[in-house]
Amino acid sequence: MSILLWIILATIIDGLVALVGILSLWIKEELFKKILMILVAFSAGALLSGAFFHLLAESLEHLPVSNAFAYMMIGFILFFVIERFLHWHHCHKHGKCEVHPVSYLILFGDGIHNFIDGVIIGVSFLVSVPFGIITTLLIIGHEIPQELGDFGVLVYGGFSKVKALVYNFLSQLTCIVGGIIAYLFSTHIKGVIPFILPFAAGGFIYIAASDLIPELHREPELKKSLVSFGFFIVGIVFMFLLKFLFEH
Repeated sequence: MSILLWIILATIIDGLVALVGILSLWIKEELFKKILMILVAFSAGALLSGAFFHLLAESLEHLPVSNAFAYMMIGFILFFVIERFLHWHHCHKHGKCEVHPVSYLILFGDGIHNFIDGVIIGVSFLVSVPFGIITTLLIIGHEIPQELGDFGVLVYGGFSKVKALVYNFLSQLTCIVGGIIAYLFSTHIKGVIPFILPFAAGGFIYIAASDLIPELHREPELKKSLVSFGFFIVGIVFMFLLKFLFEH
């Protein structure tokens, strides 16, 4: 299968993640919250592990250590700026979120975010198919809790559940556009792939450290906190093992 088909397939699957909000139509609120926190914990671990053991490790094969870490820091800072000034925030509270005062602003911010995700997916497949699959899993991992949270915010902001699902899905489709653009400009992009990878790693680290892990700290009960921490470790180990699975 050609690289373009892999990119389109991966970005379409990522786009379908926007429909995960449909689960809330049938799942009880209490169970929904438990599932969401498990996903947040797993995603936090997976993003950190993937950023260090996959994206950053790959970039270190092509860049000096100081350069790779510098680009990683730039990615971290840029994601902070986007979140702070464009209100791009990964909200995981089902039903209410004070960070998103305007529903359409969420969709606009997510559209930009998903486009960047698509570019990262496209670039990763240009490195290799296994690397592209791993990166896609990382992105989908943090998309699931994010999309569940954004779905809840849109409903809280006045959208019907059906309208929230449709608009969220359309916003997610910009990922496909980003992936295709990355492929079409592959001849120009290949030379900067080693620079893009640590940049993406910085973004993933920011999402995990700034948005996901703080949500885990909100849990006051020790038992539930230990469960969340367990899934956090599982996420780290899962991505770590994938590295050896695709290398051997």
